[in-house]
Amino acid sequence: MVNVGTAPATERSRFGDAALLLFLLAQACDGVLTYVGVTTYGPQIEGNPLISWLMAVMGEGPALTAAKLTAAGFGIILHLSAVHNIVALLTAFYLVAAVAPWITILFFLT
Repeated sequence: MVNVGTAPATERSRFGDAALLLFLLAQACDGVLTYVGVTTYGPQIEGNPLISWLMAVMGEGPALTAAKLTAAGFGIILHLSAVHNIVALLTAFYLVAAVAPWITILFFLT
């Protein structure tokens, strides 16, 4: 008997779960480090013009919270769509392009 209208069962992907977990951690780290950076050095240090504008409109904390929750939501959607390689690539991108620069600025250049 065929179940009409039901999605096929999918196996859990350990790689996908790990990619999502690391993506969410990268988002959290980027949010915290960005907040510390902009409260320490001023909002002009933020390199993303969209986030800078959002911080000017909403304030640093609410803007970063909104941006990071939005990014996390999109990451979860990608995970649920089983495009785990994209989530892993985005994780690597955030670690290299966002988290590492903030660590360098906050811990090695001060």
